[in-house]
Amino acid sequence: MPGTPAPRPTAEPAPAPRARAADLVTYSTGSIGMGVWVTVPGLLLLYFLTHTLGVPPFLAGLTLLLPKIVDVVVHPLLGTLSDRQARRSGHRGGLLRWGLLLGVAMAAMFSVPAGLSGPAAALWVGGWFIAGNLLFACFQVPYLTTPSDLRVGYHERTRIFMFRMLFLTSGLLGAGVAAPALVASGGRGDYSRMALLLAVAMVVSCLVALAGVRRLVGNCGFRLPDGRAHTALGDVRIAWRDRDFRALVLSYLFTGTTTHLFLAALPFYTEYVFADGGLTAVFMGAFLGPAMVAGPLWLRVSRRIGKQRGLLLSQGVFIAGSLVLLLGELLGVAATVAVVVALGTAFAGLQLFAFSMVPDAVAAAEARGTARAGAYTGVWTATEATGTAIGPYLYSAVLAAGGFVSTAGGHGVAQPDSALTALLAGFTVVPAVLMAAAVWFQRRYALDRPAGP
Repeated sequence: MPGTPAPRPTAEPAPAPRARAADLVTYSTGSIGMGVWVTVPGLLLLYFLTHTLGVPPFLAGLTLLLPKIVDVVVHPLLGTLSDRQARRSGHRGGLLRWGLLLGVAMAAMFSVPAGLSGPAAALWVGGWFIAGNLLFACFQVPYLTTPSDLRVGYHERTRIFMFRMLFLTSGLLGAGVAAPALVASGGRGDYSRMALLLAVAMVVSCLVALAGVRRLVGNCGFRLPDGRAHTALGDVRIAWRDRDFRALVLSYLFTGTTTHLFLAALPFYTEYVFADGGLTAVFMGAFLGPAMVAGPLWLRVSRRIGKQRGLLLSQGVFIAGSLVLLLGELLGVAATVAVVVALGTAFAGLQLFAFSMVPDAVAAAEARGTARAGAYTGVWTATEATGTAIGPYLYSAVLAAGGFVSTAGGHGVAQPDSALTALLAGFTVVPAVLMAAAVWFQRRYALDRPAGP
């Protein structure tokens, strides 16, 4: 009609920002220190307790398990606290800085006084393990919440975690190869020097990561948690009622239990199946090395078939590889290395897909009116900590059931046939069963689609 104003063109929605590669490198450097903390206790602590400190396997397992009970409570609390700090200050830097003290706990945990052995040594290690886990949680919870805080899209979240996986793998690989080599003689002094050296690397990586978090938030925007008052218990309930997040968490509980059992059992497998403890570093390199190149490949898989199918594929490969290792020395060193390479490739997918699905769940929750990224991450990291503890404990229980004989000073002793059978089955059959349970829960996840910017 004459005189009717022409309709204004509809504005195109602004594209979701893309993180700069330099910022992702700076941010992801923090994962090197995280990789060191995850690897060294998981790989060496059970062996250190049973072979150097003379702690019986069942008590050694409890020493690793009980500190994680604290984590199950603390991580959700820190998630809620992190959300509160973010609402007040617009960032999560306060908790992150506490993580700089993690190196102190790392050095002290492996520096057991000369007069302590057996239960007393277990008490020393367990006490510092609790302190270290608390400091690690102060860094881990806000650090892993960062991708959920950013105003980025579905595939960009995977890209962020792909960068993080590359650096995490560097930490896992560096620590997994260097730590066994540094303590090859089994003496207490070697363990103490190893821990001090790696503690310095952890502190440096955390310092760099603090700058990376600030840059990412500054360039990609920050999703403020909702301003409604809520408690940590209320946050846990909301996260647990989220069907897709619950399925993802339960699946990762079994996945994390499996992979940390693998790490704890590897030194036993190389020493008693192949009679060569030096192969621990070789197999760790074969396990973690492929992840350096597998991350970008898994990212392509994600873009083609989605994260859910990629994760299920990774879990299936891990089940098959674990069962092949049941052949033990009949397989030979070269073939075993090849199988471990396949397991390492699957491990990269397990980490990349599962972690990048957490921000998807957070974004979906925000679309429903609930924005509590720290709370979701707190539940997630508590689950990860639980798997970290259950894996070594479960393997120690299998050893104890088989009649495994502990020793002190790093000296080997003859083991009964039942113990040899137990340590082999615990490294192969048990992980396959655990990962099958992870698949069962993962198939109930239904949020494998873009969930908004």
